[in-house]
Amino acid sequence: MKLDDLAALRFNYDVVGSTRYDETPPGYHRLEYRTRIGAGGEVFARAGEALLNWRMHRAAGLPMTATDTPPTIGTNSLGRLGAGMLIGRLRTMTPLGMVGLPVPCRVVWTVDEPDRIGFAYGTLEGHPESGEESFVVTSDPDGIHFTIRAYSRAATWYTRLAGPATRTAQQLAARRYARALQTLSTP
Repeated sequence: MKLDDLAALRFNYDVVGSTRYDETPPGYHRLEYRTRIGAGGEVFARAGEALLNWRMHRAAGLPMTATDTPPTIGTNSLGRLGAGMLIGRLRTMTPLGMVGLPVPCRVVWTVDEPDRIGFAYGTLEGHPESGEESFVVTSDPDGIHFTIRAYSRAATWYTRLAGPATRTAQQLAARRYARALQTLSTP
């Protein structure tokens, strides 16, 4: 699968945009992960830049290409889930980091406000899961926070077979994203 192939793909779920309204559709598993990544305007700016330039994904071990940077509604992205994301020891710029299970997505909403920045993408046909994930950085009175909100369910036989292990992997990925964003936003 190539990035150019994604334009012809449809979402593999029906409730597009639900993460924006904090709704979890029936039959989906919910994930919400929120953590403080620092304090101050510089941390907020650096975190927003790393998020909107796909650097957070890459630093977390998920090789990512996208049709637009920063993401806009309709931006297609193609990640490769492989050893780099699963064990976190391989650099994503190596040839080995570019192999793996394709995870095609499309951006369904964005936010760019003085105290909130981020986006959400939904899964496309061919993704092992079905659902949506949002990534939002906020500037709050007690610091800069990063929130991941997702809902998902298995879309393939192998993710159905994996059962709860896929949810555990998603929680681990959320922590990796947060650690990567914290590192990238530290002055």
